[in-house]
Amino acid sequence: MGDNGTMDPNCSQPPPLAIDIIRNLDVFGIILYTVLTFMTTVSMLVYIEECVYIYRKVESNKKSAIIWVNGAAPVIATMSCLGMWIPRSTMFTDMISATYFAIVVFKFLILMIEECGGDDAFLKRSANKTLRISTGPCCCCCPCLPRVPVTRRNLFMLKLGAFQFALLKVVFTVLSMVLYFNGNFDVSDLGITGAVIWINPFVGVLTIIALWPVAIMFMHLRNTLRSLKIIPKYAMYQLVLVLSQLQTAIINILALNHTIACAPPYSSQARGYLMSQQLLILEMFIITLVTRLLYRRHYDPLPKEEDDEKMTLSPNVTENAA
Repeated sequence: MGDNGTMDPNCSQPPPLAIDIIRNLDVFGIILYTVLTFMTTVSMLVYIEECVYIYRKVESNKKSAIIWVNGAAPVIATMSCLGMWIPRSTMFTDMISATYFAIVVFKFLILMIEECGGDDAFLKRSANKTLRISTGPCCCCCPCLPRVPVTRRNLFMLKLGAFQFALLKVVFTVLSMVLYFNGNFDVSDLGITGAVIWINPFVGVLTIIALWPVAIMFMHLRNTLRSLKIIPKYAMYQLVLVLSQLQTAIINILALNHTIACAPPYSSQARGYLMSQQLLILEMFIITLVTRLLYRRHYDPLPKEEDDEKMTLSPNVTENAA
């Protein structure tokens, strides 16, 4: 802001070109950009090595789901690195990251089912059990909701709830790009006539609907898949969601309100995007290393259903004995 309260003209300029960033980097900037780019490269190399291992060692029915889920962190890191070096591509890199993660939401649900042996094995193992639907993010405040039986129809509805987000997110991403090139999509235009104010809330509702079936399935299988480290895997999946969606949204909102000060040649909005991307590269690098430890292992068959019941009941038996 200027001395008289007016906006600095340099703060209203479009994001700089990649060549301008390279020319204006100081020593600290060179070190920062080099380290973050190195982290991104390592993340992608670790992911490629993990894909080779999974392709060779894992059963065919699990390969696709595991590879998709493992790719969330390195793909987001790569898109963030591209957005950091080429600021004018930020909107597109963010859309690609969000679209990929929408597919990951569906693939994580499929992964849990495939870890049980597929649809038929899951239905057989859960034949006499019910699903608790009073879970987040939709119905965590409704404990009075009845439990529903595990049937093929209900399993299909859970899959459909997650798949609709993967499909419609791709549709809305393509639509947003078309509207952008037609001059109708501007992330800074939050007016009632802007496309952003209509598309983003609708995508948010689709996200919540898609996360609900995954949470229901996790609550149902967390004891069954405990030996496969499903709890830390789910925690990493949730962490990627929070960091790539919620954290980024908060920073972008602060930038749109000019809470984040501009630093020419970066406007407030461009600087907010830059901060978000640099944080994501570091965070996704750490998550990539953690997920490698969780997924790069021998995939032994699940214990029988009787063993699951013993594992579930053992804490109660210990408490009674005490």
